[in-house]
Amino acid sequence: MSSHMDQAKKLAAFVTAKLPADLTKGGFQVGMVLGSGLGALADEVENATHIPYDQLEGFPVSSVSSHASKLIAGTLMGVKVIILAGRAHFYESGDASVMKVPLATLKALGCEQILLTNAAGSLREEIAPGELMMLDDHINWSGRNPLIGIETDDRFVGLTEAYDASIRSDLTAAAARAGVDLKSGVYSWFSGPSFETPAEIRAIRMLGADAVGMSTVPEVIMARWMGLKVGAISTITNYGAGMSGTELSHEETKEIGPIGAVKLIKVIRAYLDRLAS
Repeated sequence: MSSHMDQAKKLAAFVTAKLPADLTKGGFQVGMVLGSGLGALADEVENATHIPYDQLEGFPVSSVSSHASKLIAGTLMGVKVIILAGRAHFYESGDASVMKVPLATLKALGCEQILLTNAAGSLREEIAPGELMMLDDHINWSGRNPLIGIETDDRFVGLTEAYDASIRSDLTAAAARAGVDLKSGVYSWFSGPSFETPAEIRAIRMLGADAVGMSTVPEVIMARWMGLKVGAISTITNYGAGMSGTELSHEETKEIGPIGAVKLIKVIRAYLDRLAS
C-alpha cells in the first residue's frame, strides 16, 4: 500500500475516534473542499465535529487569510459529509500534490465523491461577479502535475471524464430546484500567487477557458487517481485582468466570495437533499 494511503487510514481512525457514534457507522458519503470566502458553508453542518489541520499529520495549514484550515465532520440535509474548510495551494509551497493526504483521508473515511469549490475570475461577460459556474472541464495552464514522481503505471490517469457527468447533471438539477442560475464552463488553473496579466487572459480565452483560478485542478487530478468521483463549482469574484479596467486583489475575492456562497449553499443543500432521498 502507498505511504499516503497508510497515513490516510491512520488519520481516518484518528478522526473517527473523535466522532459521536452515529456518525461512525457506514462511513461518510460526500467530501467537500471549500475555497476562498466560502467558509459559510461549513456553518451549515449539523452535529459537527471540528478538527484543526494542525492536529492531523500531513494536512497542510494554509497561509491564506480566508482559509480556516480545519476538518468538519457531520451531516447536511441528512447526508454524512466531511468538509475540508480551506485548502493549501501550489503557490504556498511549490508542491502540486500538497492536498494528497487530505484527499486520501476523505477516501479512507468512506467518501466516494468530492465536491470542490473555489473563487475564480470570469472570462465571460455574462458570468458576472457573485454568480456560480460549474466546471465541466479544465485547462492546466501551469503545466504542473501532482502525479509527477509516482513510479507506478497508475499515474497515467485518464481525464476525459474528470468531472463526473452524473454529478454535473445532479448539480444542474439541484440549482434549478433552488432557483439558482448555474452556468457551466472550462476552468483554467494558473499557479499564482500573482494574478494573471491581460495578455494571459486574452490568450486563455482564445484557448477556450471560461474562468481562471489558482486551485482545484491538482485536486481533481489526484481525486481521479484515487478513484473518487468529482464535481466542482466556482464562485465568480471578479472579471479577468484587463476586462474591467480595475486592478485585481485578494481583498476583492474575500469581499465578493460570500455573495456567491449564499447561492452555493442553496445548490449544495438541494443536491444533498436529493442524494439523501
